[in-house]
Amino acid sequence: MPDSRYRITDKIASGGMAEVFKGVAESLQGFRKTVAIKRILPALTKNTKFVTMFLDEARLSLFLQHANIVQVFDIGHADDTYFIVMEFVDGVDLKAIMEWRRRIGRRLTIGQTIYLIMEVCKGLAYAHDLVHPETGERLSIVHRDVSPANVLISRNGEVKLADFGLAKAASQLESTDPGVVKGKMSYLSPEAARGENVDQRSDIFAVGILLYEMLTSKRLFYGDTDYQTVELVRNAKIPPIAAQNPEVEPEFEEICRKALARRTEDRFQTATDLQDALAHYLFSRGLKMIQRDISEMVRSCIEDQATQSSAGKVKRFGTVDTILHKELDAFTSFEFDNQEGQPVAPAPPAQSGGFIDPRAWSSEADWPDRRSSAGRDSVRDFPGRPAQPIQRDTIQEMQARTSQAMTAPAPTLPVRPEPSPMPNVQVLSQPVQLPMAYPPVVPPPLPARPAARGLIFGAMAGAVIIGAIFAYWLFSGR
Repeated sequence: MPDSRYRITDKIASGGMAEVFKGVAESLQGFRKTVAIKRILPALTKNTKFVTMFLDEARLSLFLQHANIVQVFDIGHADDTYFIVMEFVDGVDLKAIMEWRRRIGRRLTIGQTIYLIMEVCKGLAYAHDLVHPETGERLSIVHRDVSPANVLISRNGEVKLADFGLAKAASQLESTDPGVVKGKMSYLSPEAARGENVDQRSDIFAVGILLYEMLTSKRLFYGDTDYQTVELVRNAKIPPIAAQNPEVEPEFEEICRKALARRTEDRFQTATDLQDALAHYLFSRGLKMIQRDISEMVRSCIEDQATQSSAGKVKRFGTVDTILHKELDAFTSFEFDNQEGQPVAPAPPAQSGGFIDPRAWSSEADWPDRRSSAGRDSVRDFPGRPAQPIQRDTIQEMQARTSQAMTAPAPTLPVRPEPSPMPNVQVLSQPVQLPMAYPPVVPPPLPARPAARGLIFGAMAGAVIIGAIFAYWLFSGR
């Protein structure tokens, strides 16, 4: 089994039961994958029923493999702390989107609202209809915690439903006691608020709450206390939506009210039914909305968050983070073979004190009497070295150089001084002028040869005439 280790990089969120961190899963050959790590709060690890519910979520999540559901990769236990390693969604949740739109004074458009809710319905429909891969039995999963914080939207416009921690399924070991209310109070269904058994229609009511709040930018069920909130949910009185948002047509408001029906029999019976109704309205009104549009909205929200957040703060890990890292080190018995950070062989030091190759001097620009030898002959004077051009002087250059030699002073030679105290070191004394052994010889100027030049032109003209006669004879067939 390959080694594995998880490292915490940042804290994402925390709640009353668990906290979520951003981390990195590291494996062999430098493999790195960004993940989200969910941990039970240490104070709750002694609660056997809660730990059992937490593990129920982990077991249940392993069955869920859908594009609109956050995927779970691993489950672990270390130092009496339980972890779930899941897919990290790089983006924001629906709660952040709604708060951002409320702050800038602009509601979500009808197209954006319908698209997001349709994606949520896709994930719920998959979970509601899921069967056990081995036994084939229907798992009867009910999320029971559909809320803005559990709808994640990535930078690429993907919509994923997260946190099945309160989900009820036939495979769960921990069953809900009669009369026990689970879920966020403001997003409960009336039957859940009354402590009754719930089914998939309870999730549909929660989706209806999302629809209402996205269209009105207001909370639907929100009291001063939890008890007041639960009472509002039980009564399920829905204020008119069109009065708060003129863009909502009666047909669309009818869809929202059917999802928010107080009696389960009056609601959409499946998430697919709600999705179909929304899709029909979207297409009938010609409202274009694709994933790219959602992606642009998410990126704008993230940019606004970056502007609002304070800049220049440096993340420092405290004692709690250090303890968490130690717990993650014990998360698994594997050891990680980290290939990152391998020492890189240093570059060989530059050679110093070596000989200077003077052959390159001929190409330097500060030698005015060196000319480009492009097109001239060349010779390869050293093995493996590119061919070096041969410098050829013209007759005028030779004559000028000879005249200069005639007027130049006589050459001088150095005189060997006394031996220097340092070995292999010689010091040159003043040069001594020596007489020239022979007088300079001035070569006569080269005579002009106009006659020879005329003969050459005559020969060339004759050759042309002879060639023309031969060509005429050849092509005429004579």
